Amino acid sequence: MSYFKDILNYEKGYRKYTVLNVVFNILYAIFNVLSVLAFIPVLGILFGTENKVTIKPAYEGITKIGSYLKDSFYHYISIKIDTEGTINTLLFICLLALSLFFLKNFFRYLASYSITFLRTGIVRDLRDELYHKIVTLPIAYFSEKRKGDIIARMTADVQEVEVSILTSIETIVREPLTVIIAISIMLFMSLKLTLFVFILLPVSGFIISSISKKLKAKSVKAQKETGNFLSFIEETLTGLRIIKGFNAEKIIASKFNASTKEFKNLMTSVFHRQTLASPMSEFLGSATIIAILWYGGSEVLSKTSNLQPDEFFGYIVLFYTVLNPIKLITTAFYKIQKGEASAERIMAVLNAENEIKDLKNALVKSEFIDEIEFKNISFKYKDDDVLKDFSLTIKKGETVALVGQSGSGKSTLANLITRFYDVNEGAVFIDGINIKEVTKKSLRALMGIVSQDSILFNDTIANNIKLGAQNATDLAVLKASEIANANEFIQQLPKKFDTNIGDSGNTLSGGQKQRLSIARAVLKNPPIMILDEATSALDTESEQLVQAALEKMMQNRTSLVIAHRLSTIQKADKIVVLKKGEIVEEGKHQDLLAKKGEYFKLVNMQSLS
Repeated sequence: MSYFKDILNYEKGYRKYTVLNVVFNILYAIFNVLSVLAFIPVLGILFGTENKVTIKPAYEGITKIGSYLKDSFYHYISIKIDTEGTINTLLFICLLALSLFFLKNFFRYLASYSITFLRTGIVRDLRDELYHKIVTLPIAYFSEKRKGDIIARMTADVQEVEVSILTSIETIVREPLTVIIAISIMLFMSLKLTLFVFILLPVSGFIISSISKKLKAKSVKAQKETGNFLSFIEETLTGLRIIKGFNAEKIIASKFNASTKEFKNLMTSVFHRQTLASPMSEFLGSATIIAILWYGGSEVLSKTSNLQPDEFFGYIVLFYTVLNPIKLITTAFYKIQKGEASAERIMAVLNAENEIKDLKNALVKSEFIDEIEFKNISFKYKDDDVLKDFSLTIKKGETVALVGQSGSGKSTLANLITRFYDVNEGAVFIDGINIKEVTKKSLRALMGIVSQDSILFNDTIANNIKLGAQNATDLAVLKASEIANANEFIQQLPKKFDTNIGDSGNTLSGGQKQRLSIARAVLKNPPIMILDEATSALDTESEQLVQAALEKMMQNRTSLVIAHRLSTIQKADKIVVLKKGEIVEEGKHQDLLAKKGEYFKLVNMQSLS
């Protein structure tokens, strides 16, 4: 149960609640057993076999404490019967038993009350750490994972850990205490009979444990399938317009239904095995009680046992108090096996290696002074080379445009300069310093990014613009929106800058979203700007507005422009033409046209002469 131990490591922050829970559970276990033992004198009175202890017992040391306490209680009861009569004594014992039951349940409540803080705290810490880990993991990690699977690990798996493992912690703490205390008293009452019980219980335990072998494996598959159908939901919501437009509802629904059917079959198997635990353990426990009744009853009736009939019935009741905790421990074991599958999936994310991390003595770079250099870099995503022995220098203040067919490595350069990915060979330098020697935070603080897909968040326009500059004033936000040609449409919105733009900014047009992205980059005011096909998804009118905004933004900045529409880069200081990860041409717009090479072909394909 290694993953169970990993989850329990989070308990350290809530140790005081664990201590309180253990203390209250010890008290619960003591009063649980005492509430049963208190009935033995009642049985003695009813059956007329009450042992009269007329001489007050003497304390003879810790080794005989059990006999001393038992005889002291019987002595007290004997005196009470003589002075107050059997009816009043019976009433006293009943009230005593009632008090013991109250204390038992009171301490059980306090134990559950204290462990609630532990449960909810661990769940919060797990979700917080998962979220923090997901944010810090490199982008490459998510290119191989489905979004729905990640969401499932943060929701369904964490929930399963809470339900299966954390709810079982109290059972694991409380019930063994009850078993230990009860069996200790049973050994004191009858060593011979208790040894007989010890022969029967391992047999029951072996039968129960054999049922749970496949439980964890089935649970792993079930939790994985949860991730699959959550991915279907996420993809459906994202692509709903396309699904409806192509009348593909039935096709997508059939895939989803296949996933939920598989999940149903797996969970049916899991629940069948899990629900078998309680009735199976109860049946085996009942069989054990019947065996004890036969064996112990024979001993009592033949008077070869030191137990009186009332004590033998008390022994049976005491064993029954052991039986229920054993049943609960068995159920908890099944739950933990089921929860282990989810714990494994959670820890797989938390233990994932982050290959892109800061060096221990990484520099904090606060300004850009001279140049960016890609020096003999090579990079591959999986097996295919995207860039091969690539070199390029971008001087401060230059606007360098990268053009080429899809897959030529343009966007890869933007991912490498920001350290979303690391080069396989060679190095990227900024002011002569390898970017691997600079902290990721300070490196990215020098850069503003405007991508093809305008990534906006379900928040106000102001908060979206202030994403990279949280302390910006309202005036600075206004100026940034004016530079980005966004203020005009913002002023027409009902709440202007306080307007919520919905999921991914879906209440805005493509051009409006892109201008907000530009405003966000402008407000950050970085010395280096990276534009990754920022106008390729826009209509002509929106493109003109966005292009004007981009030109204003790029003034006095170093810019790396990845372009699909070549009309947007004619004013670039240098145009670099890529083909299969290598530079085939570079120069200014007019010079490259005059060469009538690769760039000329690309321009002609876009009908620009």
